[in-house]
Amino acid sequence: MTATNGSLHPTTHGAEYELHFFSALLDRPVAVSRPDLKIGTLDDLVFKVAEPFPEAVGIVVAHKRGLPNEFIPWERVTRIDPHAIVVMPPDHAERYPSFVDQPGWLLLNEHLIGRTILDMDGRKVELVNDVHLLASHGRMIVAHVDVSLNGFLRKWGLGLLAFGKDRLISWSYVQPLSIEDATSSDKVSLSLAREQLQELPSEDLADALEELSGREQEAMFSVLEPEKAADTLLETEPRAQRQIVADLPPDRAKEILSEMSVGEIADLLSALPHDDRTELLAHLSPEESQRVRHILGTHEATAGSLLSQQFVALPKQVTAGEAIRTLRERAPDPDSISYLYVVTETNQVLLGVVDLRELVLARESATLEELMVSPVVSVDSELGEQDVAELFEKYNWRMFPVVDASDHLLGVIGYKDVRR
Repeated sequence: MTATNGSLHPTTHGAEYELHFFSALLDRPVAVSRPDLKIGTLDDLVFKVAEPFPEAVGIVVAHKRGLPNEFIPWERVTRIDPHAIVVMPPDHAERYPSFVDQPGWLLLNEHLIGRTILDMDGRKVELVNDVHLLASHGRMIVAHVDVSLNGFLRKWGLGLLAFGKDRLISWSYVQPLSIEDATSSDKVSLSLAREQLQELPSEDLADALEELSGREQEAMFSVLEPEKAADTLLETEPRAQRQIVADLPPDRAKEILSEMSVGEIADLLSALPHDDRTELLAHLSPEESQRVRHILGTHEATAGSLLSQQFVALPKQVTAGEAIRTLRERAPDPDSISYLYVVTETNQVLLGVVDLRELVLARESATLEELMVSPVVSVDSELGEQDVAELFEKYNWRMFPVVDASDHLLGVIGYKDVRR
């Protein structure tokens, strides 16, 4: 699936084609008629998603001093010089119109750079650091995506530090989950074709899901057929199971549960928070629900199975004023909110806890890092119910955060939850 930079050779002046890395074109000056008549800089390249390769339809030009951008159709681009992209002047106006997105269009900077793909050979997650473009006879297509460290360095203007070979993946192996996904929202995720995903073993899909962030995970899981989704969910580790189930629409959850045996449903529910478990049980028939509850009742409850996700967690740099506004916007259940939890922004690792009374009395500009108590007394998700009850008796607290073995915040558990 991967290729080195030697698969396509750089061109010389007058050759049949030219190769460009998108990172080298981004922010390059755009000039009208001559390289010295600059009007702005390249803000993005726009392609139409089509088989077998996306083809350029235009460029977006950014201007200084707050002027609106301009969209210049690709046929108006005359050449790409080392120091400027030269375009023709507009025919009947002083400037080109501003960019307006169209169905089926893909913007490289906005929709592709930084996205995640699934490497078919390694079956692991890769990140698109750059895009390799092929220009020939007035057309330009997306030829490869670059997942190497070199691509990352080029993206940040550190191309001179590049070492080793570029790792280029042909576009023919990289397809958006759908054109709408690729162009419409932040839910974009790039992966193998839907048909190819269904053919991968559930164990490998589970491994891939565990490495994806929330939005990519949701996008990838959403395209699996119900039977494949059920098998994959059962193979996924508990933390990812909790995250996937939390994002499942009710109809989709019911569909997936219908593909599982009662024993499998019990296994899945035993790893879920109490709230999610209750919701899923409601999708079962009374007979199935009773059988699942019986199986669950034969096992000692753990903190992970009793926790609630009625909590608010924010990064440490958030100020007291911002945190209070967030609490008002989310309007959590007053009975379940006694503390605000402070976590890392990217992976929800628990850093500290802030008592809401301290938060209300703090100055608005104080950060949560200044207000939080750390280290935090937390409960491991695998801890048995009796041990959790003893912690409540020891500390006489209303609530504990529940974490996994890597200190990721999974939820909270209250005194009443243990007594239930």
